[in-house]
Amino acid sequence: MFIINSNIRFNPKFSVSRIDVLIPSNGLRCAAWLYTPDRVTPAPVIIMAHGLGGVRGMRLDAFAERFVAAGYACLVFDYRYFGDSDGEPRQLLDVTKQLDDWRAAIAFARRDPRVNGERVVLWGTSFGGGHVLAAAAHDTRLAAVISQCPFTDGLSSSLALHPISSLQVTLRAVRDQIGAWLGAQPVHVALAGAPGEAALMTAPDALPGYLGLLPPGTADRFPNHVAARFALQIIRYFPGRQAAHIHCPLMACVCDTDSVAPASATLRHLRRAPQVEIHRYDAGHFDIYVGADFERVVGDQIDFLRRHVPLR
Repeated sequence: MFIINSNIRFNPKFSVSRIDVLIPSNGLRCAAWLYTPDRVTPAPVIIMAHGLGGVRGMRLDAFAERFVAAGYACLVFDYRYFGDSDGEPRQLLDVTKQLDDWRAAIAFARRDPRVNGERVVLWGTSFGGGHVLAAAAHDTRLAAVISQCPFTDGLSSSLALHPISSLQVTLRAVRDQIGAWLGAQPVHVALAGAPGEAALMTAPDALPGYLGLLPPGTADRFPNHVAARFALQIIRYFPGRQAAHIHCPLMACVCDTDSVAPASATLRHLRRAPQVEIHRYDAGHFDIYVGADFERVVGDQIDFLRRHVPLR
């Protein structure tokens, strides 16, 4: 393991193209973009998905465009119940279902002749950054993993929530779960809100950071809520504990001032991975999706890929 405090910049000029594909997952379909570079032989493929309630249109295309410009294929998908994917009720966030979607995406990539299914990389951010740790711990065929500002510790993230918000969210979660058992419509809770509001992320940077990921003029297409029952799962989810079982190269991009996934718990878990590179950034949870911090982190990720999953 080694830790890097990064200041590398990467700003190439490029053009990209992509096609829409559908990934079957447990009888439903995950909508995805498949990016393939202009190569004679199929390229290694990076499978990508977002975090807590996020969808691919919230800046994942910006990362994918850089990766494909560097010669890699990308499969960028929305979880079931979110974005353009199938599933009812909408905005249902469930850890087990999302891990199933990761397995479905991996299986899809491995059998698709347009990419090199023997050289699969997982890339996840925020809550998805935790999912890739859990998925990689049970898949020995992966070429590498990139986990960005990862959620690793349910207790640590829950304690970061404003106490009044935590109480409000818990009450809604219990009501929603009971309603689900009785066949009622979901009770929603906001993903991002102001301190003290009933939301899953309430740090001062959460709401502006979340809104900053949306394409201009599209806020009405990206619901800022999920079924509240998810709050009963989050405190019991510790994907960081799986890091010790990941034996492919792992890149962890950690934000030192992360208000959603506290860096101290993240570093404690990730240092146990056998082949980990920890890159630290003087940035908050939402900063590395945009601007100069985005340029630094995507440049570091491409450098990691070139070293550990070189193009042939």
